[in-house]
Amino acid sequence: MKVLSKSRFKLGLECPNKLYYTGKDEYANQKNDNEFLEALAKGGFQVEELARMYYPDGYLLEGEDWDYQKHWDKTQELLKKENVIIYEAAFLHNGLFIRTDILVKKGNSIELIEVKSKSYDPSDQNTFIGVRGGMDNKWKPYLFDVAFQKHVMQLCYPEWKIKSFIMMADKTKKASVNGLNQFFRLTKLANNRTGVKVLAQSKEELGAPILGKLEVTDIVSGIENGQYPLGNGLSFIDTIEDYKITYLNDMYKNSPTSYSACNKCEFKAEEDSEKLSGFKECFKKQKNWSKEDFSKTSLFDIRGIYWTTSKKLFDNDLIFADTLTEENINLKDGVGKLSDTERAWIQIEKAINNDITIYVDKAGLKEEMDKWVFPLHFIDFETCTAALPFSKGRKPYEQIAFQFSHHKYHKDGQIEHATEYINNKASYFPNFDFIRELKKALEQDNGTIFRFHNHENTILNAIYFQLLESDEKDKDSLIKFIESISHSKEKSAIEWRGERDMVDLWVVAKSFYYNPLTKGSNSLKDLLPAA
Repeated sequence: MKVLSKSRFKLGLECPNKLYYTGKDEYANQKNDNEFLEALAKGGFQVEELARMYYPDGYLLEGEDWDYQKHWDKTQELLKKENVIIYEAAFLHNGLFIRTDILVKKGNSIELIEVKSKSYDPSDQNTFIGVRGGMDNKWKPYLFDVAFQKHVMQLCYPEWKIKSFIMMADKTKKASVNGLNQFFRLTKLANNRTGVKVLAQSKEELGAPILGKLEVTDIVSGIENGQYPLGNGLSFIDTIEDYKITYLNDMYKNSPTSYSACNKCEFKAEEDSEKLSGFKECFKKQKNWSKEDFSKTSLFDIRGIYWTTSKKLFDNDLIFADTLTEENINLKDGVGKLSDTERAWIQIEKAINNDITIYVDKAGLKEEMDKWVFPLHFIDFETCTAALPFSKGRKPYEQIAFQFSHHKYHKDGQIEHATEYINNKASYFPNFDFIRELKKALEQDNGTIFRFHNHENTILNAIYFQLLESDEKDKDSLIKFIESISHSKEKSAIEWRGERDMVDLWVVAKSFYYNPLTKGSNSLKDLLPAA
């Protein structure tokens, strides 16, 4: 049986053409494994199991996910009860199929609860809808997902009064027990979809709740009545019907290509892959691209042009490098270093001229390097953000710094693995030990400290504010140390910039260096092999 599920509906919202490529083994799909791994990394499966603990004594419908009718039949049987809680309730109606994370039924009053591994601040009145009344784009897929679920449920049970909610981590809540995450073990031995073995016997063992739920009933109504349009010229109901017909009849929708949607398309195949590329098929059909066109440098390859400019260029069919000019990419002078658009122009010129030589602004780079003080310190942090806090008193998705490595480069060329720190204690908050050890490692001299990109500065900012809220006896000296080697994030409540502020090698590379082999990328995984 082929159905338009909520995942297919969300796919259609991204691009209706994807409904033709999805589920076909012959087409490459870069998201096949990524979504599972992303849920694993963000603690999505653990959050889902925790949410179920908040609604005990429910019925779980699991296994044989492909058997839509079987799960719908089981759901109907359970819904004969006056009051019931169901996890993964299934609803099937005329080619539409959905499953709800949690459904609470009390007579004809229904709570539809969608669980997300995200976080919110209950004091923010504009989590989903901005101050001007528009829907926040980052929440749009989730809100339309809930609206789709509610629509299918209502088709199955028109008499129901459905309230819709999104449940996720509350940023303001602190865990009241140690090792909350340890109650939800990821294991290959778990005989369920989430791969999580729940060790807690009751929600009381889990301490104070750290998840909250926001009602989105009014927003769902707004989606249904057109207050929050999709932008495709169709109503919400007509869009669902359109996607259903498209998917069930295996139709290629021929939705126009666009810079934003096509740039993020997952149906791209690697050059040496035997899989077909949905991305290429769209451009062959709609743009008449030849095999040679796909090997040309295009807007999809060029880094540094502003998104709005790229979108405008694409819409005007100025896509390939040889159609671009200094004027139409809005070239800006970087004043002493490469601006993003200057760097983009170097990439464009080298692509047009088949020039694979490396660009280095030797004078600018030397001026930058002359500021550095030996010995040079290179630091790298290993951190995580856990949905379920490891230790008592910590909040969901709070930064945890558990390891750093520290290398020194001396003036005579000697490289030294100077110090390191690692903490692997269960149910322990390591950040303050981490910063103490980092302070010991770096306060021995006044050498320049290097990081690559924003991560280390972001972590030091997080520890800074954790220290402010702490009772650590040495908090003042640790805060002063952080202020000396970092800078405050944009729009921070407290502002600082240290005299020994870390040098970002990502910025150095971006400002003075370009290697055509990186194809405009500044990530280490591309820079190091190219160099």
